[in-house]
Amino acid sequence: MTPLTQPQSLSDQAPVLPLENGDHLTRDEFERRYHAMPHQKKAELIEGVVYLPSPLRFEPHAEPHGNLMTWLGFYKAMTPGVRMGDNPTVRLDLDNEPQPDAVLLIDTLVGGQCQISKDGYLEGAPELVAEVAASTAAYDSYDKKVAYRRNGVQEYIIWQVLDQKLEWFSLQRGEYLSLPMDETGVIRSQVFPSLWLSVSGLLAGEMAQVLSIVQQGLATTEHQAFVASLAERQGS
Repeated sequence: MTPLTQPQSLSDQAPVLPLENGDHLTRDEFERRYHAMPHQKKAELIEGVVYLPSPLRFEPHAEPHGNLMTWLGFYKAMTPGVRMGDNPTVRLDLDNEPQPDAVLLIDTLVGGQCQISKDGYLEGAPELVAEVAASTAAYDSYDKKVAYRRNGVQEYIIWQVLDQKLEWFSLQRGEYLSLPMDETGVIRSQVFPSLWLSVSGLLAGEMAQVLSIVQQGLATTEHQAFVASLAERQGS
């Protein structure tokens, strides 16, 4: 007697479709297809639409990205309780799963607003997100910015490399307002005390200047008080 075969489920019968630019997907379906494409290093779901970036060139993206990470990494190294990530997948909400170039966040153990899921992804809004927008200025400056604002990302940096322009937004009363430069050309974070940026230094790739300015911030009593408050939260 020929044994009866079990009917296959739809998931067994149908192959997982690849992600394509412009696909309109739920977040669950986006993740399912992304996991099935291990060769795909970056994909984002922004307002329910899939974005697949082009290969990254060195000068318009990779080198500026490295300089941005150097600046944030220096601050993170001197500020226990603060964490930094490079290109993490962030589950913002049901329609948005970006993969920002850099995030700086306060650890959940000391009061941060972003969680790490059981499967290792960020869930919720990091305190600070930074994007190097060499060729993606359109959705970094519009749809992605809207998603970050709506979900409570406290500060958002967009560095438009080709335009030699950097904007640093602060979430105030539900709106993103540009943080001003002082008379020396330095912008100061409102969320991370003493995170100072020499805008002209970063735009010019003068990292010695960038690190000198952030080091000045780290030497202030404001930063010492912030580190002490994080340590107190950790202890409690």
